[in-house]
Amino acid sequence: MARWDPGAEQRLKRAALELFLERGYDNVTVTHIAERAGLTRRSYFRYFPDKREVLFAGSEHLPPALAEAVLAANPDASPLAAALDAFARVGGQLTEQVDGATERRAVIDASPELQERERTKAVAITEAIRDALKQRQVKAETAELVAQLATMVFGNAFRHWIESKGHASFGSCLHTVTDELRATLAGT
Repeated sequence: MARWDPGAEQRLKRAALELFLERGYDNVTVTHIAERAGLTRRSYFRYFPDKREVLFAGSEHLPPALAEAVLAANPDASPLAAALDAFARVGGQLTEQVDGATERRAVIDASPELQERERTKAVAITEAIRDALKQRQVKAETAELVAQLATMVFGNAFRHWIESKGHASFGSCLHTVTDELRATLAGT
């Protein structure tokens, strides 16, 4: 095979997801994934540092993208509106690029190790939102609370989007969850 095989990263992601679903995350090795993709173990590590990162590839781009979107929000927007607007813009783009979201979610839900990695990702998102809000001159305590709340809304909206299996847009899922939150906070 060529040293840099076109499509190798996508093949590795697909092979990993297939194997995780067939055998369970704990019963799959990097070697299994590489072989299923028609590559070597060494080739696998050119794309991913470890087994779980094949499911989280690219997630490191989400926090800075969200922070940038918060900073670009309408200057008159409330902190929560700025954060939710950022999630709407970035989340909409994210859902257009996600393949196998339902299957990926099932694999993560079945593995405590992957759930922990997912929580680590959520913390990075919360910190990015918080820091961007502070740059917008929001008090630190308020920025922290809003960032945590907005990240929870995003997570719930993303889960709703996955469960809709393409029958709802991410924006409509975010809107539904946001309405639920507002109703809850209003006591209705």
